[in-house]
Amino acid sequence: MPVFKTTFRVSWVETDAAQVVHFSNYFRYFERAEEEFYRSLGLSFDIIRQEYDIWLPRIEAFARFKSPLKFNDLVEVELRIDELREKSVRYGFKIFNKEDGRLVAEGYMVVVAADKKKGEAIEIPKEIVEKLRPFVDQL
Repeated sequence: MPVFKTTFRVSWVETDAAQVVHFSNYFRYFERAEEEFYRSLGLSFDIIRQEYDIWLPRIEAFARFKSPLKFNDLVEVELRIDELREKSVRYGFKIFNKEDGRLVAEGYMVVVAADKKKGEAIEIPKEIVEKLRPFVDQL
């Protein structure tokens, strides 16, 4: 099963006075990987919103922190799809310090497809499902 990976450096603004990444930024890293993942599939949140008239609200998020990241560390985020359901996707994430290979955090996020006007969960459009399917964890 393919895993999507993206790499970037920790910015100064993401750290505290000790130059350690604040825990809330790990969720931003999850979303950053998700955004890059969709871009790699030829999609974007704008396209999804405009062409399919949906948005992807988060309904659950979890992270377990293993080791700190610091300012200017090179970060690699792995995204996999743990579960693809009719109306939701559960992404699994692993965040590594790419310079030394340490696993620094792991977690997941569940998003649903929702009608923009009604704010209700709807079926994920088939065209999007077909692009996501190769990344579904079959274990």
